Amino acid sequence: MKKKDIKIKWPNNKETYASEGDDWFSTAEKAGLGIPTGCLTGSCGACEIDVNGETIRACVTDIKSNKKSLLKVSLTTDPFWEN
Repeated sequence: MKKKDIKIKWPNNKETYASEGDDWFSTAEKAGLGIPTGCLTGSCGACEIDVNGETIRACVTDIKSNKKSLLKVSLTTDPFWEN
């Protein structure tokens, strides 16, 4: 079993722990958040989130640890994807 040692702070101020290689979508769901999806291949950008100021596409990027012990996530908004 993987050790859950990566602390993630979400925009709703909840904190969860994840392991290297975990999926962003299921980890966000555990925090009560949904990351928008579109193509699920990394082309459309609907799933973009900011992690410690760096924009990533959650559908093609797994959770990675960094030198900091905390990953701070912000959800990216796009007016074209809003209802």
